Amino acid sequence: MNFPVRSETIKVPGASLYYEARGQGPLLLIIPRGPQDAGLFADMAQRLAHRYRVVTYDPRGNSRSTFDGDQQPLDLDVLGDDAAHLIAWLGGGPAHVFGTSGGAQIGLNLAARHPDRVATLVAHEPPTVMLLDDPSEALAGNRSIVETFHRDGVEAAMGLFFSMNGLDMDGPPDAPPPEEMPPEAVEAFARISSNFPYWLAHGIAGLSRYTPEIEVLAAGRPRVVVALGERSLGQPIYAMGTALAARLGIDPTPFPGDHVGYETDPEAFVAALERQLTP
Repeated sequence: MNFPVRSETIKVPGASLYYEARGQGPLLLIIPRGPQDAGLFADMAQRLAHRYRVVTYDPRGNSRSTFDGDQQPLDLDVLGDDAAHLIAWLGGGPAHVFGTSGGAQIGLNLAARHPDRVATLVAHEPPTVMLLDDPSEALAGNRSIVETFHRDGVEAAMGLFFSMNGLDMDGPPDAPPPEEMPPEAVEAFARISSNFPYWLAHGIAGLSRYTPEIEVLAAGRPRVVVALGERSLGQPIYAMGTALAARLGIDPTPFPGDHVGYETDPEAFVAALERQLTP
């Protein structure tokens, strides 16, 4: 079944937030990673909409969620507040929340600072650099990405980011060439590409330097699941997520695929997510 999509833009302090909603049932908020937006999760949202009211959105500074004035550096407290405002607008929650990568960092901030808005947080491969025993190497790597952006431009910086994190810049191996992509995919690629300069200049440093409020999150309300891709073992992001789980006193939960398992194995990934959200 193809569930209809309702889109809307709401006003929050200092910005406007664009979101898309599908399906009926308990509220499930999906927070995208880094420079991505709601379009990244269109397929995943459709797969979940039979059971949940699935809401995907563009974090402020990305795509259709714009600042009121000049762009501001990424602030996790502001992004966590944005997610809380969106949940309040949608009925108040508590909502299930799935965040991946940088979106998981936003989810951790939301869960710690607005616990009444969250029922369960599934934090998929959060880049919790500051929880490593020695974060200096990872921080230096992120600084080099930003320096490369300012010196050599977007393509060089994104290439360095993908190579440092064991990711394929060309996407999933079975992805069609650009000339064979449907129009909506071409449009989404153009939107997301336009977000790269903001993320490189203002986003990556803030996301990597954010330290979750461990004592608050370890109290168990809301429930936090740290999801790690089975094929991410050995990658820096796996060590970061493992460090977070250890600090929270929980075991990480294996999920299909790697850092983008929701794209490479969507059916199994959605099934794994539903298992974590089912009481």
